[in-house]
Amino acid sequence: MIKKIGMTVLVLFLLLPSWSQAGSFGNDDPSGVPGQWYVGTTPSYVAPSKQPILFVHGLNSSSNTWWNDNNMYDTAYQNGYETAFIDLYPTKNMWDNGALLAQKIRDIYHYYGEKVVVVAHSKGGIDTQSALVHYGAYPYVSRMITLSTPHHGSQLADLAYSSWAGWLAGILGSKNDATYSLQTGYMAYFRSETDQHVNVNKNPIYTFGGTKWGSFGSSLYWGGLYLRPYGSNDGAVTVNSSRLPYATELRVGDWNHFTIKGGSSTFNLFKGYLNETTLDSTGLKTQSEEQSSSFHNEASSFVRGGESSGKKQEKVMVEAGAESVTFDWISDSSSSHLTLKDPSGKMSSSFHVKKDDSEYFNGAYHHTLTIQKPAYGEWTLESNPSSPEKYLMVVSFDSILNDSVAVNIVQDEIILKKKDKKVDLMHDMTLEYYKDGKLKESNAKSKNGSLKLPNLGEGVYNVTIDVDGKKDKNDFKRTIIKTIYVDATGKVYGQ
Repeated sequence: MIKKIGMTVLVLFLLLPSWSQAGSFGNDDPSGVPGQWYVGTTPSYVAPSKQPILFVHGLNSSSNTWWNDNNMYDTAYQNGYETAFIDLYPTKNMWDNGALLAQKIRDIYHYYGEKVVVVAHSKGGIDTQSALVHYGAYPYVSRMITLSTPHHGSQLADLAYSSWAGWLAGILGSKNDATYSLQTGYMAYFRSETDQHVNVNKNPIYTFGGTKWGSFGSSLYWGGLYLRPYGSNDGAVTVNSSRLPYATELRVGDWNHFTIKGGSSTFNLFKGYLNETTLDSTGLKTQSEEQSSSFHNEASSFVRGGESSGKKQEKVMVEAGAESVTFDWISDSSSSHLTLKDPSGKMSSSFHVKKDDSEYFNGAYHHTLTIQKPAYGEWTLESNPSSPEKYLMVVSFDSILNDSVAVNIVQDEIILKKKDKKVDLMHDMTLEYYKDGKLKESNAKSKNGSLKLPNLGEGVYNVTIDVDGKKDKNDFKRTIIKTIYVDATGKVYGQ
């Protein structure tokens, strides 16, 4: 039995807790009803020391993520815990969701008559921290556990708002308040507003991070490739982003972004932190005590995108000595009819096609092909769809040249640097300025390897850097994407 709590009514739904799939509730309702919350069946015996668990979903998700194809709800029930679930806005930012969640947390606290433990997946952890710190919900929560939460944002959100991805992200609905707020520049601003707040240490935080990608060709596999230069990741969030300097890291394990929220995967690892008296966390490390992995190889991808009403060709320069190259044509069409031609003219069309079910390009189709020991020279990827398509091509390189270029942000200036003196560089920087999620035009131009941000006011500045490089007469091409947030006072935030 699960109880659905609204503003004035109480509706009961039959939900058998012994099932790993929790019946029909929430099916075909991907967004749920924002603000609605639900109470799981009460176990036959609840030990006085066991606190109720409030489960909070992530981006583009809903409360049913905890029981549809997931035994988290069932596992909590079988272990004797009372449970509650909530639907937030699936595409709104942490401020809107934080305000809504804070109000509902108070209601849930009064329903149970005691504090709850929040278990949050992905962006749900950011929404929860916003509710606790900025909207005053901290007295009603004992502690928070985050499962692969991008506390510092995601480079996939940066990509979604880049100049190359705009065509596809726009048609998929990926450009929304939630994705906008998860850009790394904006999250640097959120961290500055949150980490020094008087309420930030009122609730202990425990974190989990994942290191496993999905199967080949899947959205998480592609996400893992794209994020690989930024450190270990679960296909959507890096381990570095899942950490907070004042939180306790319970485990980094071989979960992907979906499996980390499964009851069989992580419940027993955080079960000891669900009670009034928690396990002793002595010996567990916070991020400040960890050696965070550095971001050494940002220049590992080549990105192009746009719109095509017929046959479309994209040229890709592959350098000599590359260990492998993965071509991923991400499209709103499942029938792109792709052909890859190597420098000698040899053709291949054996692309693996899979629909994206992730958070950032949900609904797109990945057409993926990996070439081991690729030949040096210009490769041609040709699409001949049966109808007009929007596309994003991301080419990922496993190559020593990935470590030859770096981008630094110094105050309000973006600087492209050579990390190898033997490398010659040419580049083009494209800046797109967003205010309140809406694109504004800019004619900013780079000069001598740097770009000084124009004074356009508060908002996110998304910068795409297309690099043409040469080392020992070996040509290579890369794309680097950075986001910066400028607040109302002109202060700059970014990594």
